[in-house]
Formats: sequence, C-alpha cells, structure tokens
Amino acid sequence: MAMQSLKTLTIVGPGRLGSAIGRVLHRSGAVTLLDIVGRDPARTADAARFMGGGVASTGEVPLRAADIYLLAVPDDAIEDYGQTLAAGNDLTGATVFHCSGALGSDRLAAARDAGAAVASVHPVRSFADPAQVAATFAGTCCGVEGDADALEVLVPIFESIGARMVTIDAAHKTLYHAAAVFASNYVVTLIDVAVQVYGKAGVPPEIALEMIGPLLQESARTALRLGPAAALTGPIARGDVATVARQQAALAAWNPAHATLYAEFAQATARLAATRAP
Repeated sequence: MAMQSLKTLTIVGPGRLGSAIGRVLHRSGAVTLLDIVGRDPARTADAARFMGGGVASTGEVPLRAADIYLLAVPDDAIEDYGQTLAAGNDLTGATVFHCSGALGSDRLAAARDAGAAVASVHPVRSFADPAQVAATFAGTCCGVEGDADALEVLVPIFESIGARMVTIDAAHKTLYHAAAVFASNYVVTLIDVAVQVYGKAGVPPEIALEMIGPLLQESARTALRLGPAAALTGPIARGDVATVARQQAALAAWNPAHATLYAEFAQATARLAATRAP
C-alpha cells in the first residue's frame, strides 16, 4: 500500500507564533512547509531558516496551491488576509485556519465562501521565545473550533506533535480569551504592582522579585494541584478582617489606584474563601 503524502502548509505571517508553529510542525515531519509569506523579505527569510523549511515569499507572486493555510497575522488583520487569500488563490478543498484566541473561525468566511474549510487552533502558550515554545510544545493545550472538515485535517496533525486539543464554544470565544489574559497578562501586571508596593516599603526592585518568586511559584503549584479554594492562604482565608482593613487604608493613603485594585481582589478572594470546605 502506498504511503499517503504529507499535507502541505503555507504560513502567512511568520512572526513569533507562526515561526514557532512552523518550526515544530516541520521538525516533527507533520507537514511539508510550502510558502512562508511575510511583508519584509529579510525577516521572512530569517523566519524560513528558523523553521527549517519553506520558501520565503512576499506574496507578490501567486502562491503555490497548498493543502493547509495558516494565517498567523495580528487579530485585526485576519479577516482582510482571509479575503486577500480567497481572492488570489483557488481554495477549493483546502483548509484555512488562524491561531487567535480572541476571534472565531467565522472571521475566515471569505475563505469558506471560496471553497475552503476553516477553523481556529489557539495554542495556550506565551510565544515570547519561539525556540523555547517549539522545543517544549508537546503537552500544549489548544482551544479548537471550526468546520468539521477542517478539524478532521488539523486535529490529527496537532495531536501528532503532542498537542492536547480542547473543543471550545465559538459563541464564547471572547470569554475564552479573557480567561487566558487573567492567567497570563494580568499575573505579570500583579507582579509589577507587588514590586511597586514592596518599593514603597523600601525594598529594591531586584530584591522584591526574589521575594515574590517563591510566593508566586508555590501558590501557583498548589492551586494547580489542589484547586484554587484549597490553595488559598493569607488574611482573608484566616478571617483576619483587621489586617485587610489596615492594608486597604495604607494603600489608599499612598496610591488610590492600587487601593482600588486591592479592594476588588479582596472581594473576589472573600468569595473564593467562602467556597472552601470547613
């Protein structure tokens, strides 16, 4: 029996996410990279070298027909690039997907109208270091939704590189992404706030980060292992209302914005504490 040839993949937008996905897919042999399309020739060539395959292109000449197209472009540009792809290429039978966590696959309606099956596959990772993401991609959860024909193609490919595919409700994609923002971006912001508050108490920033590290890491490990309610410690968990009030007053006298943030978290933490088993 003849072996089935690998699906060909063209990547439009070889930034950090596109480069990381392209690298892991190519190195694992999950697909054959075809065209790597970007606006800047030098950066696109660098991205193709990083991925280890594909031909760098600015998209000024017609793209070769691919089985799969990944639009790894900024969220605001997904719809426009989908229209451009549909206008200049025969997409009959192709699969077109994006990796946005905030937008649904419906933003690729133009590609669907042109004969493609469309989907969204959102790897729940930070892509600040593409090489590190590619090296540790196995086990990554990916929120996925879209046309059945597209998922039939994409799910086995991503599972072959160790992804854990999690079906999400496209109608609530914005809330899905907001959850990721809470778990990633806002944690970083809270670290910065803590550094500022430590600074007011006379602790230099570099020492503050050393103090925050063990607290943050142990809290996260325990919450992920036991669940948030069981992992909760501190004055609110102990019912130490006086300590909370003193902290709130001290913050209000120094930085009202931080005091407001503290109050919001105090209320949310109290609600969490109330769910704990006696």
